[in-house]
Amino acid sequence: MSRGFAQILSAKEAVSHIKPGNTVLSGGFGICGNPNTLIRHIAEQKIGNLTVVSNNAGTDSYGLGLLLNQRLVKRMISSYVGENAEFERQYLNGELELEITPQGTLAEKIRSGGKGIPAFWTPTGANTLIETGGFPIKFKQGSKEEEIVSKAKESRIYKGE
Repeated sequence: MSRGFAQILSAKEAVSHIKPGNTVLSGGFGICGNPNTLIRHIAEQKIGNLTVVSNNAGTDSYGLGLLLNQRLVKRMISSYVGENAEFERQYLNGELELEITPQGTLAEKIRSGGKGIPAFWTPTGANTLIETGGFPIKFKQGSKEEEIVSKAKESRIYKGE
């Protein structure tokens, strides 16, 4: 049955349009609900320099860990980063960028972006480094010195908050 979309016959074909430097959104959490077949095909094709948007980075050997192990990810935009030791090692050694984003805010950013909504405000993250800036996105390689830090976000007061 055709709905006006191109017919995709395989997982390999589904990721064939992804190029180095693209942004990839990945569903699931930890090892549940991940598009593992698609991730495996991205890893097999060695598509690198990716920005990956996902709740988390999977585990060392499963889910997005497959891309991290091959150093195919340049930046992770995530809300939780606690289960992947390789992710932690790369981030702390300045090999990987991390844009930490509260989970609900991450979901709203994706929804808003898909609808063309240019901005939204949420109290989540207020009065933290998420709002004020200064979160270490990337360390200098081999150093604990920050190379890239987050910028302050625009804030607004609504009904006294």
